Amino acid sequence: MKPDSDRVALVTGASSGIGEVAARQLLDAGFTVYGTSRRATAGEQRDGVVFLPLDVTDDESVTAAVSEVLYRSGRIDVLVNNAGLGVAGAAEESSVEQAHALFETNVFGAMRMTRAVLPVMRTQGSGRIINVSSIVGLIPVPFMALYSSTKHALEGYSQSIDHELREYGIRVLLVEPGFTKTGFDNSRAAADEPLPLYAERRAIVDAGLAESLRTGDDPSVVGEAIVKAATDRRPKLRYTAGKTARRVSAARRYAPTGIFDKQIRKLNRLPA
Repeated sequence: MKPDSDRVALVTGASSGIGEVAARQLLDAGFTVYGTSRRATAGEQRDGVVFLPLDVTDDESVTAAVSEVLYRSGRIDVLVNNAGLGVAGAAEESSVEQAHALFETNVFGAMRMTRAVLPVMRTQGSGRIINVSSIVGLIPVPFMALYSSTKHALEGYSQSIDHELREYGIRVLLVEPGFTKTGFDNSRAAADEPLPLYAERRAIVDAGLAESLRTGDDPSVVGEAIVKAATDRRPKLRYTAGKTARRVSAARRYAPTGIFDKQIRKLNRLPA
């Protein structure tokens, strides 16, 4: 089928939050945009974005979604790996099975999608894969260790594979939001093996996170960074999104390790 525009973008996790806003902003930037969610009906349109069903943890679902985009538009210029989950609590409070499920979506899901689009991007001689990471992929985050670990893994994967693919005209880029006004806090799964000894600290951190999200950046700030990563003539590896993200990124690079460590404990009201 003939594409509606010359540039085609595929955005995972586009039913709400950052993904929903980014899909619409890419549409405004001139892309034909396909958004995905687990419960979408194939071909349904939401404000001009064509939705497809997708479970990033399932190989067959990934293959089917990418094949449908290629059938409809013939190419994929931009993949935005945005689908993700969160888990609340201390690391010890989550079973290995719960940790595995988190990595299955946040890390291996992005890897599945990347592997699925690479053959067509190589044939095209161009393409951009934009992985939505987070500032928590740059720093230690007590009581969000598992979620933070998935973002650290995504950072390492993205930086490494970007070097592998540049000679084929393909870039792998990172967008790193700070705290963003989405439903993330309410959608985080509770730790499946909670321990009473962590209850007080967990509650303090959860309250701080809720307040940070309430006063955080609008998702459009992240969407703008995604559009910039998708369209810059000379793309950068990293696009920090929002003032908080920029401050944290700079502090991580330039602050002495000891001072940074003390600040992490102070912000999370942990004993010195």
